[in-house]
Amino acid sequence: MQCDVAQCDVAPEVGGMSTDKVGTDGVGTDGVGTDGLFEAVHGGDADAVVRLLRAGVPADAADPDGETPLYRASVSDEPVIVRLLLAAGADPDGASGEDGGELPLCGAACGGHTEVVRALLAAGAQVDLRESYNWNAMSWAVQQGHADTVEALLEHGADPLLPGANGLPPLVAAARRGSATTVRALLRHGAGATRPALTEALAEARRWIGADVEQVLRDSLVEMEGGVEDGSFEVVSRRVPEDGGITVVVEIVRDGRPTTGQEQQTGHAAIATMLEVALGIRTPDEELAVRALSCGDPELDDWIEVVSTLRARADEDTFETAAAWCASDDVLRQALGVDVLGGLGAGARAVPLLRELAREAQDEELVRAVIAALGQYGDPAALPEVLSCAGHPEPEVRRRVAVALVGMVPAGHAEAGAVLVGLSRDADEGVRDWATLALAELPDDSPELRSALADRLDDPDPDVVAEAARGLAIRQDPRAIAPLTRLLADEDPDGSARDTALDALSHIQDPLTRTRLEWTTPRYR
Repeated sequence: MQCDVAQCDVAPEVGGMSTDKVGTDGVGTDGVGTDGLFEAVHGGDADAVVRLLRAGVPADAADPDGETPLYRASVSDEPVIVRLLLAAGADPDGASGEDGGELPLCGAACGGHTEVVRALLAAGAQVDLRESYNWNAMSWAVQQGHADTVEALLEHGADPLLPGANGLPPLVAAARRGSATTVRALLRHGAGATRPALTEALAEARRWIGADVEQVLRDSLVEMEGGVEDGSFEVVSRRVPEDGGITVVVEIVRDGRPTTGQEQQTGHAAIATMLEVALGIRTPDEELAVRALSCGDPELDDWIEVVSTLRARADEDTFETAAAWCASDDVLRQALGVDVLGGLGAGARAVPLLRELAREAQDEELVRAVIAALGQYGDPAALPEVLSCAGHPEPEVRRRVAVALVGMVPAGHAEAGAVLVGLSRDADEGVRDWATLALAELPDDSPELRSALADRLDDPDPDVVAEAARGLAIRQDPRAIAPLTRLLADEDPDGSARDTALDALSHIQDPLTRTRLEWTTPRYR
């Protein structure tokens, strides 16, 4: 079904709609060839599309409802078919639908089909062109919270200040949606060029801090149904972790099938924090702490943005505040203080405090935070505290230990070397990966160290193999050559394992061997 713009305009203050911008079934009646092209596009059959285009079927044919093959491919996220149709002469701005009110770029942007968006823009699609109801691609992408698509549109010249279909500037619409990633993209591309835009977006973000987003969406949907839950429908909701936060999805379900819905992200505290920084507003430390603690998850944007903002201040007041939080009885507040101290660049004062806390910490979250903070300073004096956590039962703690040891271990530190060898054999692949990297980076060279690295050359994780091979290459060990050849030939050309293998080539001294490896052609499919 097509995006119902009228629905999207109902209660715009509750964020983006959970809709898919799709067309009809794409079956035409003006000839077997045209019918076949629509069927091929609808089925995602790129080979059939090529055959039909070569047979002379026009790339810009329309079905009885006015839908074009390019529009269907765009909303169906078929980038290969989109490129085929464009190469065959389809107009990237070709109007689709009964009234010609739908554009391929808007259809792709609504669905967050970034690769399709890039293909259309590369073929000359007008980035800010509007379709019916005054929507353009940026309006759709921001409304639906597709940050990658927003980034692609901005890279191709989309106006970051151009109001959307509802009259809101993109920055304000993104603040309403609650997508911190989208707001960052817009700010990078000039959406904050005027103070009024920043101020309006900040007011919108602050309005949602602390709100029960799920309840607001439920109330809005029930009101759309007449204001009473009469048993003819059910309101269901779910929370989806994505894009550095949580997306709340609420739907009306009739006879077991969702009929309409709304969704909104919850990164409003992070957005408010970054907009305050952009406006030069120094938000009190405690107010920022409340935002982070209300989020309660150091992996989410609301927490990360607060920590980043406080670290950037790097002044005495912030140090004292963070140190006081470390002494709190609230474990979560302690973790916040530790995260801030870890990036303040005040090692001479912070490391002793963090070491003491590491010796006392029992909570897993706090232990992880302290180990990470000590790793950021890289002070060998903290090795006893870091190494003492290497046997922690939680893989994430052991992973933090391995990360912290990268670059921290001085030459000849036998205990740290032995710990890293043990971690390189861990059951958790993330632990093995970081521990092998740390082994590769050790300033030592010994038969035992080389043997530990060689043991990882048959690891099931290619990233571990790549780090082990790099470590051997650093030490001019010939056992690195075979795995490097295999990684360069067989791994994803855009993957991290192959990148590590390429980096290892700088350590290969024999010019013929290095040249052969540099010219190894990827066979990855």
